[in-house]
Amino acid sequence: MNPLQAILLGVVEGLTEFLPVSSTGHLTIVEELLGLPVNDAGVTAFTAIIQVGAIIAVIVYFRRDIVQIIGAWIRGLVHADARSDPNWRMAWYVIVGSIPIGVVGLLARHLVTGALRSLWVVVAGLVVWSVVMVLAERLGRKERSEGELSVVDAIVIGVVQCFALVPGVSRSGATISAGLFRGLDRVSATRFAFLLSIPALVAAGAFEAATSAGDVASSVGWVNTLIATVVSFLVGYASIAWLLRLVAHHSITVFVWYRVALAAVLSVLLVTGVIAAV
Repeated sequence: MNPLQAILLGVVEGLTEFLPVSSTGHLTIVEELLGLPVNDAGVTAFTAIIQVGAIIAVIVYFRRDIVQIIGAWIRGLVHADARSDPNWRMAWYVIVGSIPIGVVGLLARHLVTGALRSLWVVVAGLVVWSVVMVLAERLGRKERSEGELSVVDAIVIGVVQCFALVPGVSRSGATISAGLFRGLDRVSATRFAFLLSIPALVAAGAFEAATSAGDVASSVGWVNTLIATVVSFLVGYASIAWLLRLVAHHSITVFVWYRVALAAVLSVLLVTGVIAAV
């Protein structure tokens, strides 16, 4: 990998991490087009690590909310009367909602970094979850606000987030869809999706950095990884603001046409042998 490729992959990560189009799927496609070995341990770790840049963008963008949530959680651990604060409940919703993907991610790690890296899996994920997104928009009541979140919502959305381990599904697409099915309005579902992404992606990036440091150094290089992470932060920050404005007035199904078109183009490239599935 060279620095220009690292910049390109950072842009792809920043643009697609929060849009319901699958960042892992896009990174796998671009890595394959660049001739990078997508099943290489270093490349796989690189893909997970640069997501941390996008997550730092979430932390910076929602810094005031996060400080209030953490502060309320700490106060609630000490003082019972502080537990009436909505931010105390939000802290627990994020914690509870993060448990499923933590467990499934660890148990299915080798599957996620192995067989599921196939571009045919990306095609299937793009198409199948597009149907889910359409159903979520049509069936979701979109009547409940962020203040009406419950622990059941957090558990359901957290479990559905596990589907995002399949390339092509999309973490935001999975969690926002789950929120809509639970009756949340789009902005509330999207904000909770952002907050829920923080523990999962930070943990995944830290785990890969700790366990695959040697693979990253010998394969893509830590300088390129740092470049891509910084770029993903910058682009990701802009993507967050844009998506929140979009979902306030438009359905998430605006992304379905793109997802299906991408799946169709990718299928043609695979069938004609222009690119390999793995």
